[in-house]
Amino acid sequence: MTRPTPPALELREITAGYDRAAPVLRGVSLTVGEGEAVGLLGPSGCGKSTLAKVAALLHRPFAGTVHLGGAPARGFRHRAPRAQRTAVGVVFQQPRLAADPRLTLASLIAEPLRATGRRAEAAGRTEELARSVGLGGDLLARRPHEVSDGQLQRACLARALALRPRVLVCDEMTAMLDASTTAALVAVVEDYRERSGAALLAVGHDRTLLERWCDRTVEMAAGAEAGTALRSARRAPADTSAG
Repeated sequence: MTRPTPPALELREITAGYDRAAPVLRGVSLTVGEGEAVGLLGPSGCGKSTLAKVAALLHRPFAGTVHLGGAPARGFRHRAPRAQRTAVGVVFQQPRLAADPRLTLASLIAEPLRATGRRAEAAGRTEELARSVGLGGDLLARRPHEVSDGQLQRACLARALALRPRVLVCDEMTAMLDASTTAALVAVVEDYRERSGAALLAVGHDRTLLERWCDRTVEMAAGAEAGTALRSARRAPADTSAG
């Protein structure tokens, strides 16, 4: 009898925040299957970005567990084992806060490769990634203050894909971008997922975008008494009726 494939990402009973006396999240559970795209919807302040950081092993919860490919996370941030830390790629809302202003875009993209001792492949992989997100020419020699938000976010997405993650967490990735750049970056993510089979957790407040992009959406609403409730809905099938 074949065993079922474990989820790519599973968050179990997560309680998290920045003050134990008043956690932002209380007992939240969320599953993202292998190759699945899940959209996490919710208003500002409901805790969805905190949940995204927990999923990316960047924030230790007060209670609950994170599982990647069926294996429990054995640490967070620099204490996470390299294999688990590199299994998740993350793109944040504000690229200027996520990028070292001293680095060129080329160095920014290559950062994960160099940090994991893969300097030999850094040049070729950086060129490949830059091309995939629409960056080239002298842009790669520029620093963050010399490029637009959209160009910098393209570099941040390329950086997130550098180590070929099995799970991609996009936390409001397109919130600061125009429609054409949003479409371009979503297309890059989907191309990567199609080729790699990676799972996606896309966090945002744009219902239309997430419902079109993801296989299902999960809606988050915070309440002081009830904790945090998640309501899930699958993407509606395309209308193939005549007329």
